Amino acid sequence: MNHKIELKSENLHSSFNKDYAPILSIQSGDTIEAKTPDIQWGYSAHAGEERVIYSSRENEETLGHPLIGPIAVEGAKPGMVLEVRIDENRPGWYGRNWAGGTPAWQNEKLGIANSERLQVDWTLDREQMIGKCTLSGKEFSVALSPFLGLIGLSPGEMGMHRTSPPYRTGGNIDCKELVRGSSLFLPVEVKGALLSFGDGHAVQGDGENSGTAIECPMDHVQLTVVLHEDMELHMPKAKTPAGWVTFGFDEDLNEAAATALDEMIGLIQQFHSLSKTEATALASVAVDLHVTQIVNGVKGVHAILPHGAIR
Repeated sequence: MNHKIELKSENLHSSFNKDYAPILSIQSGDTIEAKTPDIQWGYSAHAGEERVIYSSRENEETLGHPLIGPIAVEGAKPGMVLEVRIDENRPGWYGRNWAGGTPAWQNEKLGIANSERLQVDWTLDREQMIGKCTLSGKEFSVALSPFLGLIGLSPGEMGMHRTSPPYRTGGNIDCKELVRGSSLFLPVEVKGALLSFGDGHAVQGDGENSGTAIECPMDHVQLTVVLHEDMELHMPKAKTPAGWVTFGFDEDLNEAAATALDEMIGLIQQFHSLSKTEATALASVAVDLHVTQIVNGVKGVHAILPHGAIR
């Protein structure tokens, strides 16, 4: 069944909490279609049209990322796995990114004063998939590769959880590999799974170095959810056009890298019936480690095993 979710404040929230009432209940195999607002909670469908500003339906002290959801999946229970298939990510006509101001430690290393905060406005051509901006009187362009920075399930712990750090159940992963045609696998920790998504990015470099990608609304997001009852999963993993991807999250970048690598080694063991030492040897010649993001407090690293790299 296909479900279309209207963009309105009643369908938005900005934190995770297993006690939030779902806006919708769906079944495994169903598809969701939605628009998502930009990072500043706004949306404009056309150039020259004033942005509509939305709000959260929950009583949250501070607003984080604007998220569609939560959406309950019938039959989902702790210990199961929810596969989120990314069928479509069509960005809006505009986007923004910022440099300076945050993260402060990074500005200090780069020699940028915190007062030198810069907002860059981008015009997005969805037909040619190019973004354009002007800096110092010169026009620059980049190729677009849109994805959702945030797809996640509610953590099982009680209380409200901020959207900024990624969790074992997903969330603000900010991985640029999660483009159309990808499947993200997430461990379920609460009844119904409680899926939320948002944080549209038109394009992002690994690391999300200045703190933001080209943050944009999404004109059309389409996701299909599939519940796996017998799959075991400790951390998120993904099958993407680039290859299989595993993740690690930690305040220590080395620990995040170790987790991502360990998860990938486990995947290679599973695929090829190898010992851990044997799988590690193959990983050293076939797997790439990428810094996903360094700007959300909890840092992210993802390991990529390209399709066909091991035959």
